[in-house]
Amino acid sequence: MTMFYAPASGGVRTYLDAKHRRLQHYPGVQHSLLIPGARSSHNDGVHQVPATPLPFGNGYRFPLRVSPWRTMLHNLKPDLIEVGDPYLTAWAALDARRQLDVPVIGFYHSDLPLLISNRMGQWINSSAQAYISKLYGNFDRILAPSQVMASKLIGMGLEQVHVQPLGVDLQIFAPTRRDPDLRQRLGLRPDTRLLVFAGRGSREKNINVLLHCMKQLGPRYHLLLIGSHMPTQVPDNVSVIGRFCKATEVAQWLASADALLHAGDQETFGLVILEAMASGIAVVAVDAGAFSEIVPGECGLLCAANQPKAMASAVRELFEHDVRAVGQIARRHVEAHYNWDRVVAGLLEHYQAVLGSHLPVTANG
Repeated sequence: MTMFYAPASGGVRTYLDAKHRRLQHYPGVQHSLLIPGARSSHNDGVHQVPATPLPFGNGYRFPLRVSPWRTMLHNLKPDLIEVGDPYLTAWAALDARRQLDVPVIGFYHSDLPLLISNRMGQWINSSAQAYISKLYGNFDRILAPSQVMASKLIGMGLEQVHVQPLGVDLQIFAPTRRDPDLRQRLGLRPDTRLLVFAGRGSREKNINVLLHCMKQLGPRYHLLLIGSHMPTQVPDNVSVIGRFCKATEVAQWLASADALLHAGDQETFGLVILEAMASGIAVVAVDAGAFSEIVPGECGLLCAANQPKAMASAVRELFEHDVRAVGQIARRHVEAHYNWDRVVAGLLEHYQAVLGSHLPVTANG
């Protein structure tokens, strides 16, 4: 259950949808999703609970009442509850646990103290950490998508913290999606070195660093910015697709580029980086957040954060190598470590550990 689920949402919804699809193939496992919606509804194991839309929230809704979520949990009678956000749904799960007598796992997808500090100042950081420590201290097990996030939680005094990476759909994000005519359609020379970034244009993505980097690189390089809330004033060697794109469309853009460019320095995981690697392209990103964990040296380059010149130098260095060969290595790395079947099997091991009972670890079909 989570409030981080909306029509244009990112990594959390990708994770939940992928898990929901794959758990349908496991015998004896029934998986339900509880998400906010305009009204109560139920379809194929996805239950919408009425919640208020957030102003300028890109379709996100914020639950204001515990009782509808608690009632839904009582009706479903789950053996285990996984909570995907640190807000009202988390407290509803803990409230229901007392009556259902089931374990609750907290998946720490978002670094709440950092997000709040960015918007309100460092003065509130200690209060946010105290809140996270109090809330997550109630869970039977805590999952974090990266070691850097797990270390932050442990630093808050929390125990039972485990790293559980997310995964990539290797059929959607694949080199076969490559469009050889993309440069021509964009009006670019065939030898243009094409870079791409896909995601929301929010402040923590540091899009301005990418724009300054492109000014440094000049006309031989071109950047595609894909996603909502992107800037409209950009250098001549930047094109903007300023809207939410479906996964299959993003997959084509990624596979058709030479490398992904990412300046975000606060990522708890960075799913788009793995999607790019699965698409067979190299990565240039900043050495911050979880990126040092998920981008091996043979799959791309990391550079200093918030340094456009350093990023431009890393891009030039990347193209001194066989970029296509680097992308092929990146694809094989994701296949080996981040396919969704492997991720879901790991999740079932966490579930089994808190349940103290046997769960199937292989799927049918």
